Amino acid sequence: MKLQVKQAIFAKNVGLLLDRIFQSPFTCTLGDAYRSAEQAEINAKKGIGIKNSLHCKRLAIDLNLFNNDGEYLTSGPDYQCFGEYWKSLHPLNRWGGDFKLKDFGHFEMQDL
Repeated sequence: MKLQVKQAIFAKNVGLLLDRIFQSPFTCTLGDAYRSAEQAEINAKKGIGIKNSLHCKRLAIDLNLFNNDGEYLTSGPDYQCFGEYWKSLHPLNRWGGDFKLKDFGHFEMQDL
């Protein structure tokens, strides 16, 4: 599958995920969607990312989840239902809450 086709599927799925979040008692803001290769390398050297980040291919996004009181949520259980929903949208979708180094606000589409 061409990268542009994957990016389009990814974008559509992000829209569905955002819709799901905004229909829940939660809200969110956008974090990183695109990341340059240079920034990915800097993050990898700092230990806060990987050099071959799917953000560089526009196949990953970070979302910041908030409750009704505007409190920023960072724990896995807060994101769990959205991670499961994300994975149900496409077989190549992965959620950062399943990673060895947890990244609950991270949603990506594998580039196989």
